[in-house]
Amino acid sequence: MLARKLRREMSYPEVLLWQRLRGGKTGARFRKGHPIGPYVADFYCAAVRLVVEVDGFSHEVGDRPKRDSARTAFLEENGYRVLRIQASEILQDADAVATSIASLVAPPLHHPAPPDGPPPRAGEDKE
Repeated sequence: MLARKLRREMSYPEVLLWQRLRGGKTGARFRKGHPIGPYVADFYCAAVRLVVEVDGFSHEVGDRPKRDSARTAFLEENGYRVLRIQASEILQDADAVATSIASLVAPPLHHPAPPDGPPPRAGEDKE
């Protein structure tokens, strides 16, 4: 199975990022090498339907950019959010990359007001 093979044969930048994402360290659970349709996501967070793709130099040559665009379009059309990260960014500062991913999966700090507005203040009646 391709997904299983890719989980075993991760690139160095993928290994660095996985060390920081695994085990809920970001506040959300990630999977590595997760199959989605005909593709295998480098990392996937089901809680927020976030796909994280690590792009090395090979993603810039040949027909790879076109294939990556088709892959992103497929994922987005099926309700996934796609975050593409350059491998060089991970090599420069893997902790900063993991922190930025953590901010994407964190629950919001506030909750939207109910559709009928905020509750009345003390002493006021709701009409």
